[in-house]
Amino acid sequence: MDDNRKTAFLALLEVEEKSAYSNLVLNRYIKQFKPDSPSLVREIVYGVIENKYYLDYILSHFITKMGKVKKSDLLLLRMGVYQLCFMNAIPPYAAVNESVLLAKKYCRGRDGFINAVLRRYQREKDKISLENLQGNSVGYLSVKYSYEPWMIEQWIKEYGFEFTEALLVAGNQTPPLTLRVNSLKNTVEEALNSIQSAGFKASKGMQSSQAVYVKGSGILESPLYQKGLFSVQDESSMRAVETLDPKPGQIVVDVCAAPGGKTSYIAEKMENQGHIFACDVYLKKLELIQKEAERLGVSIVETQLWDATKQNLQLYDVADRVLVDAPCSGLGVVRRKPEIKYKKLDSELKLLPEKQLQILSNASNYLKAGGVLVYSTCTISVDENQKVSKTFLLEHPNYELVKEEQLFPHKSGTDGFYICKMCRRF
Repeated sequence: MDDNRKTAFLALLEVEEKSAYSNLVLNRYIKQFKPDSPSLVREIVYGVIENKYYLDYILSHFITKMGKVKKSDLLLLRMGVYQLCFMNAIPPYAAVNESVLLAKKYCRGRDGFINAVLRRYQREKDKISLENLQGNSVGYLSVKYSYEPWMIEQWIKEYGFEFTEALLVAGNQTPPLTLRVNSLKNTVEEALNSIQSAGFKASKGMQSSQAVYVKGSGILESPLYQKGLFSVQDESSMRAVETLDPKPGQIVVDVCAAPGGKTSYIAEKMENQGHIFACDVYLKKLELIQKEAERLGVSIVETQLWDATKQNLQLYDVADRVLVDAPCSGLGVVRRKPEIKYKKLDSELKLLPEKQLQILSNASNYLKAGGVLVYSTCTISVDENQKVSKTFLLEHPNYELVKEEQLFPHKSGTDGFYICKMCRRF
């Protein structure tokens, strides 16, 4: 049995059964099982998750009662069809045989069924098409790109069909590994030289002067990372901090600070001079923020256990800058966390704009007159972005809009991200 496919299968099973984030599960399983080709494991896991609805559409042609197939059986079938359909470098016999070997161990008694379905797909794959879905634009896009229909309906309404399809395509692409150079310890040029000398391919980013794109595996296990020369961060998140524009010696409040990437970048921008209040509702996440600050050589961060939906009277009128990177639906980061594509439109999601507005309103009290407030999210939902900031500005006449920006993966090459900069006038 191939350890790469075993690792991929067990990772997919945990993501499916426990609704865990694939990136976290993958890192843990690769570390535990040490497969000889982590890149193959990642390709299979992300490929299966990214194409889940399309793979199930294919399988429905060969299985009459899809709803009765056990999760473990279905995952092996998805893995097998994904390899046969998308991974041309893998011989078809290997994709089928390895799936059957996995079935003998993890799906006892079902190996014959899995073998039969995969071999039938090999024989009849040319008969499968999406033509019967062409009359239903939402259904067609949902199957072709594997997204929940409600998301597609929302985006078509907000952005139109062609824009939405381009957005779906971008969401299924693999993003580059983007690093933020720690200016407290090295320059971008120095970091590029160090990374390249360590055997990695590296180039400057496109959207942020501190960004570096890296190709190659294992850089986060390298001494360069341990020394705090850089952090992993998408350029969209960097842009939020750059829009905040913190200065040395200022007081900054980051009201929803975890996991701390923006907090540490704020400190770097401040040249580690001043004070940052990093607040979050989870103690363990605050501990991670502090640990990351130590790795980067940052000493001006004070973590506070605080629920941002409640007012923090101790912070009233103290800050020169306030960042509200609010909890959101995360629809802008599906290319990094493809399982987000299958979120159901439940009551929690529907109530997000109300929660975001409450957090933003509370945070506005922490800013001094003349200070800057930035509201950001990693989503592309108008309800969570433009409508929240517009409502806030209507309810708070002492604030004025400076600028707002919506980033899209297919336009900027970054995660989908919203950034709104406001100034307190009095």
